[in-house]
Amino acid sequence: MSVNYARNGNGYEEQKMQKRTLGKSGLEVSAIGLGCMGMSFGYGPAKDEQEMISVLKGAVDLGVTFFDTAEMYGPFANEILVGKALSPIRGQVVIATKFGFDIDANGKPTGALNSRPEHIKDVAEASLKRLNIDAIDLFYQHRVDPNVPIEDVAGAVKELIQEGKIKHFGLSEAGAQTIRRAHAVQPVTALQSEYSLWWREPETKTMPTLEELGIGFVPFSPLGRGFLTGKIDENITFDSSDIRSHNPRFTPEARKANQALIDLIGSIAGKKDATPAQIALAWILAQKPWIAPIPGTTKLARLQENVGGAAVELTSEDLRDIEEAASKIEIEGARYAESSERMVDR
Repeated sequence: MSVNYARNGNGYEEQKMQKRTLGKSGLEVSAIGLGCMGMSFGYGPAKDEQEMISVLKGAVDLGVTFFDTAEMYGPFANEILVGKALSPIRGQVVIATKFGFDIDANGKPTGALNSRPEHIKDVAEASLKRLNIDAIDLFYQHRVDPNVPIEDVAGAVKELIQEGKIKHFGLSEAGAQTIRRAHAVQPVTALQSEYSLWWREPETKTMPTLEELGIGFVPFSPLGRGFLTGKIDENITFDSSDIRSHNPRFTPEARKANQALIDLIGSIAGKKDATPAQIALAWILAQKPWIAPIPGTTKLARLQENVGGAAVELTSEDLRDIEEAASKIEIEGARYAESSERMVDR
């Protein structure tokens, strides 16, 4: 039986993992998914493959059915890892991957976006092989390409859906108008964008459009790239290959200034006999029933803790208290370096 574990005074209590449907698409996923990027890319050196396969399989045992990867993570290494771990249990899981970056013949990212229709189809074929599956459950455009009309992108994915190679179409970091234009050509199942207690722009910029059109929302970095766990303070040093080492929000000064948010989450966690990470995830889940966050981790204990966030119940009074207190806290530091911010569609 697939279970999740909710923290209480006696340790971890066994419970069934909740399921959610992404908008009107009919795509059902676990309330909390798993972002796989950090296993291969982005947060320091790639982790040991066998250890990560154990974590991925452990996630399934805990009731996680929703796994997120991309060709860019490595590049390619993360899709291969996910394929090795999950293709043998294909029927139990939903696998999402992404296209949209240009990668040269040597497997090196060029730094350019590429969502030309012929490229999308090439990526789909290559991702299917790396993942060792017959169809990709959810295929996201990783970043909006200003050089390719979104209608052409949606049209290319529509053809792949008609061919049975893709099941659902997604967008990542797309603005409301882009979402509308894409959805008119091929229904969009989900938007994946950053969302957490320390990045709330989607509430006004995209979530009203998602609700109107019946599109699900998949927040990445729901734990603020680890900051909202309360385990990162101003004294921690990041590896040079860790994206946080050049992220404005993770300078020592910003971390010190943003500690007020951690103090708030920690105080609520204490009252709920939960951890700060569980409160941060429970807060996201309480916003809308069509939201399924994908926190990343490389440790089974952290994974167990994260999935327990789905069992933490925040009352309307709890949510009001969080809102009131959070509104008085000004978060310091941009969420992206300038080069990454330029790729966000608004």
